[in-house]
Amino acid sequence: MIPRRLSKAVLAALQDTPAVYVAGPRQAGKSTLVLRLAKNDWPADYVTFDEAGMLGAAEANPQSFLQAWDGPLVLDEVQMAPGLFRTFKLLIDEARYENPASANGRYLLTGSSSILALPKLADALVGRIGVFTLYPLSALEISAGEGDFLSRLSENRFIPGPLRSKHRLTDMIVKATFPEISHKGQSERRKWFEDYVSTILQRDVRQIAEIAKLGVLPNLLKLLAGRAGGLVNEADIARSLGLNAVTAKNYRILLQMIFLTLDVTPWFRNVGKRLVKAPKCYLVDTSLLCHLLNIDPGHAAVHEPHVFGQVMENFVASELAKQLTVFDPYARLHHFRTSYGKEVDFVLEDPGGKISAIEVKGRDAVTAADFNGLRELHSLAGRDFVCGVVLYRGNQTIPFDKNLWAVPVSALWQ
Repeated sequence: MIPRRLSKAVLAALQDTPAVYVAGPRQAGKSTLVLRLAKNDWPADYVTFDEAGMLGAAEANPQSFLQAWDGPLVLDEVQMAPGLFRTFKLLIDEARYENPASANGRYLLTGSSSILALPKLADALVGRIGVFTLYPLSALEISAGEGDFLSRLSENRFIPGPLRSKHRLTDMIVKATFPEISHKGQSERRKWFEDYVSTILQRDVRQIAEIAKLGVLPNLLKLLAGRAGGLVNEADIARSLGLNAVTAKNYRILLQMIFLTLDVTPWFRNVGKRLVKAPKCYLVDTSLLCHLLNIDPGHAAVHEPHVFGQVMENFVASELAKQLTVFDPYARLHHFRTSYGKEVDFVLEDPGGKISAIEVKGRDAVTAADFNGLRELHSLAGRDFVCGVVLYRGNQTIPFDKNLWAVPVSALWQ
């Protein structure tokens, strides 16, 4: 069983917060994570609302249901029991009044929907809850590595020289996925993904939204997979699906809420340059992207370099999102593009406004021209620009300027 890096952060939050909500896509490993905590570091009873009996009891009498357990309680897939949400607030406030210290760590909740998709839960527990996202396995977890890529990036702390990995990039793209299929063969993975997408779009969506045209969602997901890494054009997406622009946008946001897709917002400040302000969209899981587009990463790496470049960029986006969930200090993920074509795939900005940036190239070598977007970003950010790297498929870390580097993509997990 692969240890999850989020465990320590969740455990720390339970020490000083009444409730903790671990969100993430289905089958990402949320149940395994909370069960392990409940059996070892944070003893607690466990209830899953995938069991019809438990769900029925919770909905019938929420307060009696929660009061039946004296100690800490894990509630798995809590979005299925919205009737509990107000009761959480009442019981937490009651515990705080009687003994503030004992109120912490009462509830560990999991859900397959973003808390933004559950406004009643968010409203009831505002000021009482810590929120975390557990994505599918990361390359760092697969390799059991202690890599500190984000720290090195944010501190401009790279060292010239070779960086070789026993894990190939194409293997990592395949294995950094849902735990259940991380080591399965191609045919098993294909069947698993077919069932997974069908279940998610038919069942989970209905739990958080009323969808008039449910059959459109698989087509939308495949359309977004084909455009992964591109700027979102809401009007064009709507035309392709035969929907109005508002409906198409709402459906696209819904896919984000259930953790199938990931938007990377644009970076900009009040500067004179004209910057593109549309988000870029990626799939949370790159193996799912490959499944939807019928891409074999190993074949594409050799025979379809343009296709593989898109796959590699999506992989980097996913890995950055996963690592940022446990990165300290906190940083936001953006992209950068000017109206005249200069761009950087990923920009990380910390709370102090410091900028570090990443360009992705699916090639074995890097040229000076590959840094043009990073230099443009540097000119706009000025002293706030700390470091820029081009991640590529080679194995040498190469300095191109005092704060510009070509870095092997394996640095993400080494």
